[in-house]
Amino acid sequence: MSAGVPHDPNAIPPLRIRPFARADQAAAQALILAGLAERWGQLDPTLNLDLRDIATSYAAGCFLVAYWGDTLIATGALLPEGPGVGRIVRMSVRADLRGQGLGRRMLDALVAAARARGDLHLALETTSTWTDAIRFYTRYGFTVIGEHDGDTHFVLALAPGT
Repeated sequence: MSAGVPHDPNAIPPLRIRPFARADQAAAQALILAGLAERWGQLDPTLNLDLRDIATSYAAGCFLVAYWGDTLIATGALLPEGPGVGRIVRMSVRADLRGQGLGRRMLDALVAAARARGDLHLALETTSTWTDAIRFYTRYGFTVIGEHDGDTHFVLALAPGT
């Protein structure tokens, strides 16, 4: 556990969620890659090229970071998918802090950003064997719309009747 990051499993920590800044590059990239390495055991260096320059890769969307004190502990991004549709990507929470509602708070912030820009639906996908992520998104209210090539695809209506 990093210095300055208290770990109280009974409390959701106060977070500062804000838009990505270039100074966040190394910490955000490291957090996401650590989560992927934890999940897959190794990383293919030809993948995840978007993380080499997050500001440029996500300029058309919204990339958020969550800090607890001076420590980056979560990320999430929203990209335009089409008219009225956004796509959630790069959701990541530091491993030792999962299960405390931090992912939900990041997702809440991304949903608010999507609503603010007028999106009516949000889409996302995750690997079908990532059962914790599937459970997280379905509990949040996303509906599974199918599976393709080992990924489970979801949608969330942001307005009633859409």
